[in-house]
Amino acid sequence: MSNDPLDRAKALLDEGRLDEALAITTPLADHPEPRHRALAMHATALKAVGRREEALVFDQRATMRFGHSGVAWHNLAATLGDLGHGAEAVEAMNRGFKLGLDGALSWGVMARSKAAAGDLDGAEQAYLEALKRAPQRAETAAEYADVVWMRRGDVNEAQAILDRSAHAGGPPAPLLLTKAKLYEAAGELDKAAELLALAAERLPDEIALVMAAGQAALERGRLDEAERLALVAEARVPESPGVLNQMAIVYLAQGKADLALEKARKGLAFAPENQSLWGWAATAARAVGDPLYKELYDYDAMVGVHEIETPAGWDSLEAYLADLAKALNAIHLYNEHPSSQSLRHGSQTTYRLTGSNDPAIKAFFKAVDKPIRQHIAGMGEGTDPARSRRTGDYRIEGAWSVRLKPGGFHKDHFHPEGWLSSAFYVETPDSALDTDEKQGWIRFGQPPFKTDPELPAEHFVRPKPGRLVLFPSYMWHGTVPFTTDERRLTIAFDAVPV
Repeated sequence: MSNDPLDRAKALLDEGRLDEALAITTPLADHPEPRHRALAMHATALKAVGRREEALVFDQRATMRFGHSGVAWHNLAATLGDLGHGAEAVEAMNRGFKLGLDGALSWGVMARSKAAAGDLDGAEQAYLEALKRAPQRAETAAEYADVVWMRRGDVNEAQAILDRSAHAGGPPAPLLLTKAKLYEAAGELDKAAELLALAAERLPDEIALVMAAGQAALERGRLDEAERLALVAEARVPESPGVLNQMAIVYLAQGKADLALEKARKGLAFAPENQSLWGWAATAARAVGDPLYKELYDYDAMVGVHEIETPAGWDSLEAYLADLAKALNAIHLYNEHPSSQSLRHGSQTTYRLTGSNDPAIKAFFKAVDKPIRQHIAGMGEGTDPARSRRTGDYRIEGAWSVRLKPGGFHKDHFHPEGWLSSAFYVETPDSALDTDEKQGWIRFGQPPFKTDPELPAEHFVRPKPGRLVLFPSYMWHGTVPFTTDERRLTIAFDAVPV
């Protein structure tokens, strides 16, 4: 076995033991004359725990110390792209290409960088270059297919990209899952379910496929088939939090809420911060009358409604919101919703808004800091997964904008990667908001799939330009569809404690 501590750190990263890996890489990267690999490994470890801004410092240090290394520029470009700094990422990647880089991974980084910079034609060309070099790479094919779908709404063109990757030897499971998502995004739900059912039959050891097929069966009302597939997955990986989560979903649909709660609690024993398991545990607790539900869905304490103050540099909130809308509309480059997200009939920005240099977007994150801190302080004490994780500080983990067209909505969902989630309203469909159906309002508490008994939404908040709504990430939320000839423009973000 190697005596190099960086080899040990790499093994720990591969095992998911991130804190132990960081303990090894930190002193090596902080050395006055660090090795290139130490800087790269430390940046990788920091990104693995979500500390991307800190990782950027070490990637920048690597390019200053090892400027002749194409790999250093590749790493810097990847981190810049992750942070939403598209133009800077393109520049860094071009430096890497000049130093001899020409591999599929580097072209993939360039594709994401071009997309983040708003050059979608350039992004597509870079994806083609990446797939020329590694046509079997499923991740690249999936990204490219989604860009094609969002730009042109052509599901046949998008699936052809996935098929070419499969014919080149790409792994079937992720490619089939991506294809099913494309069908669902295009409204071809039966076609997606048929594809997944056949895939699960032919690839029974691919647990993700088996669970996706079971979920599709549940959504088509075939509950016995959904249970059979969930049990197949549980037999193979009985302690998997994801599988136990799926068992809870199935039992709720079958009217066996007590068993659903049992499975969710078992999953939480293995993954106590899993937001999806908390979301389904709350749903099951509601169905059986368990007090856990009221603890997790304390709307008065946990759903905060705040009006932001006018940022410095603007005479009024209306003037600021007009500039913010202009900035956001300029980066809504796609015509269709992403295949793997909750919105329908609209578009979503795909890179972190925290990386934007636009003055109005930058001002937004300063404007919401005060209400976020007020909300965290006002939640009170508790042992639930929202209040118990409070540290007094936070960071924005992801931020994006959604623009809904007439008929647009968010399916009920929660945010598995967050702690606190949000909706900030820039433009609202005012005529729709006044309807008896509460069209365009944000609703809370309604799960997206069949449950027995039915569990309708319990709490609604009326959108208003300049209004910020904050809530726990495990809490079901969605948008009541609106039918008026108006648009709805929002920013959303997730925050996590630090």
